[in-house]
Amino acid sequence: MSTGRINYQLDGADGAPVLVLSNSLGTTLDMWQPQMPALLPHFRVLRYDARGHGQSWVTPAPYSIAQLGGDVLALLDQLDIRQAHFCGLSMGGMIGIWLGANHPERFLKLALCNTGAKIGTSQSWNARIDQVVREGMQAIAPAVLDRWFTPAYRAKEPQNVETVRQMLLHADRIGYTGSCAAIRDMDLRDALTGIQLPVLVVAGIHDQSTPPEDGKLIAERIGGARYIELEAAHLSNWEQTELFNQHLLTFLRA
Repeated sequence: MSTGRINYQLDGADGAPVLVLSNSLGTTLDMWQPQMPALLPHFRVLRYDARGHGQSWVTPAPYSIAQLGGDVLALLDQLDIRQAHFCGLSMGGMIGIWLGANHPERFLKLALCNTGAKIGTSQSWNARIDQVVREGMQAIAPAVLDRWFTPAYRAKEPQNVETVRQMLLHADRIGYTGSCAAIRDMDLRDALTGIQLPVLVVAGIHDQSTPPEDGKLIAERIGGARYIELEAAHLSNWEQTELFNQHLLTFLRA
């Protein structure tokens, strides 16, 4: 389904609490497939493709995290959802930080997974943008997948890794680089202390993109936040599906 701008999928029983799932840079709403069997008995799950991703509209680059957060609010308004839980991973987690700091009245609880309040340097993001503009998504896919999954998981679950690789390869070049710019320009470290919602922070012990230090900073600055580490790299929801789901459900249903 689509609002004409943001492609979304809403599953689950009418009347159940709504849970928004926000995808990482370079993926689609399908990145949450491992969570769906566990979540649907308890929630009405709203997945969407972030601007520039999947079947959502691709607007000219660059984007901003505020713009991507505004898309979530517009989608909730369109669907007449007053309040929801929110779970985002990587870029999705950054969107969650912005929403929690700026529009807490719309959300009940936030799960911020494999993310940071400030990620990378302008130089590193500009280098990635330049490479994708010049050479396309295939040029960066191997290095990205190396950061997203541990060698052990890649050896054990090649089909899952291939599923994610295809999402990355099919990412729109403009949408991807526009989102890279949003992450490059984002610094929400000072906003963390203003977040007063219940928060779960999930980090991956082997995550090179957003290492545990990034998650710890978020948890330390948000009063009462819960912090957990999983034996995973960046896409902990794939690599440790059962534990990820268990921790998420325990937090949301408490």
